[in-house]
Amino acid sequence: MTRTVLVTGGSRGLGSTIVKTLAHQGFNVVINYNKSKDAAEKLVSEIGEDNAIAIQADVTKRNEVDQLIKEATAYFGQIDVVVNNALVDFKFDPSKQKSFTELTWDDYQKQVDGTLKAAFNIVQSVVPQFIERQNGMIISIGTNLFQNPVVPYHEYTTAKAGLIGFMRNIASELGVHGIKANVVSGGLLKTTDASAVTTPEVFDLIAQSTPLKKVTEPQDVANMVAYLSSEHATGITGQNFTVDGGLTMN
Repeated sequence: MTRTVLVTGGSRGLGSTIVKTLAHQGFNVVINYNKSKDAAEKLVSEIGEDNAIAIQADVTKRNEVDQLIKEATAYFGQIDVVVNNALVDFKFDPSKQKSFTELTWDDYQKQVDGTLKAAFNIVQSVVPQFIERQNGMIISIGTNLFQNPVVPYHEYTTAKAGLIGFMRNIASELGVHGIKANVVSGGLLKTTDASAVTTPEVFDLIAQSTPLKKVTEPQDVANMVAYLSSEHATGITGQNFTVDGGLTMN
């Protein structure tokens, strides 16, 4: 039976690379988007309606998430994997990043909502069908910046650090139902919409600091997501997989 993967924020950036990789490997894909309707529908046309559907939802709003899960489940029969990838209003721009003294709690709250609240909504909405089938995989996209803040993106990094705690608690409690929960933490990706404004100097600094002497690409992260989405990863849960060319070593 073909496995179905829901990717939040799947219409562009890293999300679109994840979607294309999953589709290429034979998964059904649910492409969640908030505002990028044209990009999402273009992906569906490339993949084909038999294996892809685009559904609009603001993942910070629970009622919209519940409708997203309902529509996706009705279309493919079930959801096997969810990927919490959506990023809310953040750019990796070191020249414009606020210093700690300039930040407000609202800046933090926006990222906490976009990361943790969104993941909470998705997971809590999809979990009943996972429990019913005694199987399911939850994957969240993290960052290596919480281990090595090359640039102190305070609010973004803090929210992503909290995401690891959230996912490990999910893994601990729901493992008895056959539910797995893992995090894939990339390095600064070259290049996505969010990192398009990152200066070449920052990319060069990161590349020279890694054993592989290269910056992480979206495809590197997408490959790990595809592996965890597959039936080959049924014994893996509670882990944070860092895909950053060895910049940080666990």
